[in-house]
Amino acid sequence: MLVGYVRVSTIEQNEERQIVELRENAGVEKFFVDKVSAKSAKRPKFDEMMNFLREGDELIVSEFSRLARSTTDLLNIVETLTNRGVKVRSLKEQLDSSTPQGKFMLTIFGAIAEFERELTLQRQREGIQIAKAAGKYKGRNAKKRPKDFDYYKQAYYERTATVTSIAKHYKVSRPTVYKWIREKTE
Repeated sequence: MLVGYVRVSTIEQNEERQIVELRENAGVEKFFVDKVSAKSAKRPKFDEMMNFLREGDELIVSEFSRLARSTTDLLNIVETLTNRGVKVRSLKEQLDSSTPQGKFMLTIFGAIAEFERELTLQRQREGIQIAKAAGKYKGRNAKKRPKDFDYYKQAYYERTATVTSIAKHYKVSRPTVYKWIREKTE
């Protein structure tokens, strides 16, 4: 079976370009779509896809950066799938993991992609430092603690509410809720 893995880094990004490319250029029959950064340990559709793939299947991605962010991660994924009899192919890089040339080039492209990512992050850090020194960068504004938070804080201590449920209620991250819990009541 031809299986496609599609990933975009944020919910706002559109995955349709990748889906159309995989369907029209490779004849992909089944798709798994994640809207999450590859760096995230939690990629639900990726995990579902890994459990779904069987010997004889072929995993097709638009480009290897959609599958993994680091060379090590990419090589581990490909090795795991290859050992299970699953072929891995990238349309952009035109590589097929089942050939020796494909395995070699996969290692090279993975290293280049990781290098480019590290350079981008380094430039970003340097730019932020320059902006901070010039007083132009202050970082993100902290989310203010809601006035009715004491009710949820008490529910948390009484174990009738979880940090996850509180975070969902306020549409904030779990670390933000933990920060609010540690803050003194005004």
